[in-house]
Amino acid sequence: MKGLTVSQFYDTLKEKLRLRLVAGEKGLKRKILISEINRPGLALSGYIDYFANRRGQVLGKVEISYLRSLPPAERKKRIGAFLRQKIPFCIVARNYLPPEELISAADRIGIPIFRSALITTRLLNLCTIFLEEIFSPHTSIIANLVEVYGVGVLIQGKSGVGKSECTLSLVERGHRLVSDDYIYVRLIDGSYLVGEGSELTRFHMEIRGLGIIDVRQLFGVGCVRQRKRLDLAVTLELWEREKEYERLGLDEEYIKILGVAVPHILLPVGPGRDLALLIEVAALNHRIKRMGYHAAQELDRNVRELIRKREK
Repeated sequence: MKGLTVSQFYDTLKEKLRLRLVAGEKGLKRKILISEINRPGLALSGYIDYFANRRGQVLGKVEISYLRSLPPAERKKRIGAFLRQKIPFCIVARNYLPPEELISAADRIGIPIFRSALITTRLLNLCTIFLEEIFSPHTSIIANLVEVYGVGVLIQGKSGVGKSECTLSLVERGHRLVSDDYIYVRLIDGSYLVGEGSELTRFHMEIRGLGIIDVRQLFGVGCVRQRKRLDLAVTLELWEREKEYERLGLDEEYIKILGVAVPHILLPVGPGRDLALLIEVAALNHRIKRMGYHAAQELDRNVRELIRKREK
């Protein structure tokens, strides 16, 4: 991510954050380059060293009360020093009226000043969550994403192998579609992945022989969701007689997406195989593994224990 303009930030969040632009309109093209948000208490008191000047700034009750307590000449001086730090934007929380010196200086320098009715903590949290998501590492994957028993299952495979038909069967069984054919994946907090579809084609599917269908309209809003954590990857592959497929499941397989290891299952596709049922079982099995029970390993331990007893 090379940077988000303040205008894009404003257009996206103005309703959620209840933002209103009050000054510095000519600075809306400024770039936001990092996700952190700052409260400039020390900067307003005159200590500018180590000031986080690339961060968006939020003025809450403490900052506004402090500025109001200053004599007009001193207030103008402190605000001038603060705004000369080339900050991308500033939000005044709790719908406080910004000091006139702040408005006039922001208009002159070109730094957007917003007002928000939200309390300071809530405003900081929402800004941080949004910006961290925007600046997080991301990639796109040609696959389907569906929530099965609460597990986010990525269904992969070559074109024509039956990904969409399998996904449609899962939706018909009451599971929830996130996206068909294209998944936009983000790395959140450096530890887990979240996938969603394109806004333009969200909740639509292409089924060969039928064409484009709208899952939300056909099956209801309970069968779709906008985004989902990616927990398990399943690759569908046409059955090859000469190939050895996993029979026991003792060894865990993973694929890496944005550096995160995702549990992976290879499912061969053949006549008569109920792929939707197999993926349901895979999702349930994944859940029970996360709870600490591994059926294959448990059976292996039991067999080994029986052999040891017979050898004595």
